[in-house]
Amino acid sequence: MKESRMPDGAGSLVAASFLACLATVLERPIADLPRLRPGEDAARGSTVSRWLGGLGLGLAAVADPRSFSWAGPWIARIAPPGGEHRCVVMYGVPSGVVWDPGGKGEVPQDWIEAGYLIAAADIVLALPPRPAAPRSTGTVDAIWIASAAGQPAEAVSSVRALQGQGLEGDRHVAGRGTFPSGLPGSALTLIEAEVCTSFEPPLGPDEHRRNLVTRGIDLNGLVGREFQIGEVLCRGMRLCEPCMVVERYASRPVLRALVHRGGLRADILREGVIRVGGRIEAVAGPDEG
Repeated sequence: MKESRMPDGAGSLVAASFLACLATVLERPIADLPRLRPGEDAARGSTVSRWLGGLGLGLAAVADPRSFSWAGPWIARIAPPGGEHRCVVMYGVPSGVVWDPGGKGEVPQDWIEAGYLIAAADIVLALPPRPAAPRSTGTVDAIWIASAAGQPAEAVSSVRALQGQGLEGDRHVAGRGTFPSGLPGSALTLIEAEVCTSFEPPLGPDEHRRNLVTRGIDLNGLVGREFQIGEVLCRGMRLCEPCMVVERYASRPVLRALVHRGGLRADILREGVIRVGGRIEAVAGPDEG
């Protein structure tokens, strides 16, 4: 996500900040966005909606924006007491502010008065091409389990991965995690050591709350693919995008910095033992030799 500043001459703060948020979500230069008519509501007027239509996109209003969460970006219009209305980019389940072009990012939920989601007009046409499987192999840098949500993470040198469940002794197996257990993508979470060490100080296990810390392999490239961790066969289900839960655990601003870098959620297809130092590699599909 590439943050965009507000354009000059866009009129009100709410209009200028909406355009900046839209450019940020789309990662397009602010100069590419259309100019609004004088006094036009950027979200409800026809200028932006027709321009988005040319990209195969549309703007969907959120029915209950104060309680809305999305594992990706959306735009909220806020009404600070005694201040001008403006728009911010929200992100995550639950959602928090990742970009506030017209303010300082301090947005209580009760300031949110409207929400907008940028959606594809035709989902099939909008699906991105499947990326190539990572060619490099990686290793397991660390293994962390916790008995329940909020409990301290415990480092182990090896652990049994249970098919369809998670790591033995972990909250995801016991059903005592923050999110429901047993659903697709809920068995195993991974994050790259390279991401953790990009923070100062490095992101610790009680901050990121992922099961496995990996090194040397692109986890994003494993979405939709089978991969092996030693003898254990897994399938990458979706990115483990950040949310306000992680930010609360970290007690520092990490939400924006973890967008698309929060790791991977995976299912365990064949059980076995995972060990620190174990090899991680993608399993080539039938069309990849």
